[in-house]
Amino acid sequence: MTTPAAELFAAAPSERELLAAELGEHVLLAIDTSLGTSVALGYAGRIFEVSSDDARGHAEAIGSVIARAFELAGAPSAAVTGVVAGIGPGPFTGLRVGIAAAHAFAVGRGVPLLPVQGHEAVALAILESGAAAPEVRVVQDAKRRELFVTDYAGLNWAGVPQRLSDPRLETRADYLESPADVWPERIPAARLVQLAARKLVAGAAFEPDRALYLRAPDVKPAAAVKRVSA
Repeated sequence: MTTPAAELFAAAPSERELLAAELGEHVLLAIDTSLGTSVALGYAGRIFEVSSDDARGHAEAIGSVIARAFELAGAPSAAVTGVVAGIGPGPFTGLRVGIAAAHAFAVGRGVPLLPVQGHEAVALAILESGAAAPEVRVVQDAKRRELFVTDYAGLNWAGVPQRLSDPRLETRADYLESPADVWPERIPAARLVQLAARKLVAGAAFEPDRALYLRAPDVKPAAAVKRVSA
């Protein structure tokens, strides 16, 4: 079920620009591939976001989407002071592309990696839009008749959504719908930039540097090593 608030994402253009006074002197690149591909560059008090809704072409799209964000901002890659990695929750195949790209850029430029949960960016967009009650539940299709779910309640003093529960995996059969539900079409990378900037100003901790798959990978090692006879 899609709520009216979710239209903030469904109707969003593939390119957009936001004001972001919280950036200060920071130049932040954000990358997320948990729902389509979304990249944003925060530069000189503005955030430039470029996104693709192709759910399967993350690896093919990521390079051109990053390049377009820098083109829109008119900023050199050398100006980046931190890379924001959207760590999910999300599916293994898509999520790892963005995280790998964020790691590669951060290492290549010698700047910090700043991990942020994608659902937190969705909650921020909703809570600041005035389109929802103080409580927000972000719900994402996890396939296999399952859902990724995270609950939030308002913004804290730093302007960051307060998480009521860690992201979790729920079956569709057991899930109970709520008026607070928001089903995003994509993770807004521009909001990832805002969150990272606010956390840097507040001295708040970032997430651990690991992907939130919330589900064990399909491929597992063999239970026992087979003996090979001569």
